[in-house]
Amino acid sequence: MSRKLLIVFGSILGLIVLVILAIPFFVNAEKFRPMVETEARKALGREVKVGKLDLSILSGGVVASDVSIADDPAFSRQPFLQAKELQVGVELWPLITSGEARVTGLTVVEPSVTLIRNGAGKWNFATLGAASAKDAKAPKQAVSVSKLQIKDGHVVVQQGGRKHEYSDVSLTLRNFSNTSVFPFEFSATAPGGGKIAVEGEAGPMDATDTSRTPLNGQVKITGMDIAKSGFVEAGSGIGGMLDFDGTAKSDGKTMHSEGKVTVNKLVAAKGGSPAAQPVSLDYATDLDVVQKKGTITRGDITAGASKAKLTGTFDTRGESIAVDGRLKADAMSIDGISALLPAVGVTLPSGSQVRGGTASADLSLRGPLDRLVIAGPINVSNTKVEGFNLRSRASALSALAGMSSGSDLLVQLLNSNVRVAPEGIRTDGVNLVLPGIGTITGDGVIGSDKSLNYRMRAKLAGGGGVAGGLSALTTLGQSKGEIPFLIQGTTSNPVFLPDVAGAIGNTAKAPVQTLEGIGGLFGIKKKKQ
Repeated sequence: MSRKLLIVFGSILGLIVLVILAIPFFVNAEKFRPMVETEARKALGREVKVGKLDLSILSGGVVASDVSIADDPAFSRQPFLQAKELQVGVELWPLITSGEARVTGLTVVEPSVTLIRNGAGKWNFATLGAASAKDAKAPKQAVSVSKLQIKDGHVVVQQGGRKHEYSDVSLTLRNFSNTSVFPFEFSATAPGGGKIAVEGEAGPMDATDTSRTPLNGQVKITGMDIAKSGFVEAGSGIGGMLDFDGTAKSDGKTMHSEGKVTVNKLVAAKGGSPAAQPVSLDYATDLDVVQKKGTITRGDITAGASKAKLTGTFDTRGESIAVDGRLKADAMSIDGISALLPAVGVTLPSGSQVRGGTASADLSLRGPLDRLVIAGPINVSNTKVEGFNLRSRASALSALAGMSSGSDLLVQLLNSNVRVAPEGIRTDGVNLVLPGIGTITGDGVIGSDKSLNYRMRAKLAGGGGVAGGLSALTTLGQSKGEIPFLIQGTTSNPVFLPDVAGAIGNTAKAPVQTLEGIGGLFGIKKKKQ
């Protein structure tokens, strides 16, 4: 008897399987295509095209091929989204018995999406699903799906002339509704590598501008290549590998963001090279979502044991974020920032390094991040440049031959007004006090190619072995006891040269004995008669 029951149950089970397998043959999924396109058009506010529809028992719903969603015509005539396949999860029984399509989930497979940001800071996705101002006042029609998913997506982000691609894009919305809060998960691979992951909740959807939808998310970025990310212009020279761990919370009007950014191998200027010391920024900002402008409420910058504070405002409307800020540092440890010198294009001579002492600065930061201009006074005290013998380096200046100098250059004080820009570094009003040597003053430029062009004056302690020649300088209107000289070459190989033009000044003609005095000062011998 039991065997007969097994045969009966087996037969019934087999019949059920046959019926299920036969469903696609007597349910015509194609008849739902106009409805799918119409409803999608109503929900998204864009033209939606769907290819052939097939009922798939294995996927538990309808499968649509070749799906496309039009872009906002103010941005592009090309599709906003194109997808290989759209899987629509439906309840099969209502579909079979009454032809009613009850959607349980949507999965977009291998979509290609183009995100465009215009000069006013607006995105083309902002109007996706948005209603007109008139329609926004009407009661919302609820749209709900238990699961909405994007798999293996490819996203192109276009801002002005820049275009950057993100791959392996995945987005999952659970219990999605346009009228309530829903959880979401997002992940992607950034240009040049690096992983982006965001997890949190969003909603209700803003009726007129999707970009103003409230959200609360945890953001994590690892190993992003700054130069390839699209945040800065490729030719700016700015680069490094960025990690970020923080949060973003928006009520649709103001977005508050805070967290920690760490950059390894930082390059901060054109012509710079990767810094050996990582730099981190512990920050908090508030952004006006409508005006696209924000305020830095906390900005603690750390490099080793050195710390500085960043305050100010920023504007996100342009191709690159523009900053108007202030960087203030008091008695920073030199050891923490010396490893950052290569990042701004300063490479010390081989075997040399800056050790000990402190630095203070009060700098303004203005302009787009990829064309940022940093300017203001800096003060360095009680440091030394190890492995740098000034007397040896300045051997071409015989007037400096008598100065005292060991294998390390001791710096008691260094003051200057600095301007760091894409074209290079300018230092004005340099005042350098060297114990046992004297005082050096002047101005100059470090080019983006690390070239040096400085015009300096040295006033040696106790005369420094320049007797006779100095009197010639005073007759030409120069300050008594000062030696004019040039620093050229590069930061890694500085060259000290006599500044004959500086010694002569504007004097067109000078007595022969005066010129002879200047020649002796710079080690130029008098010609024999």
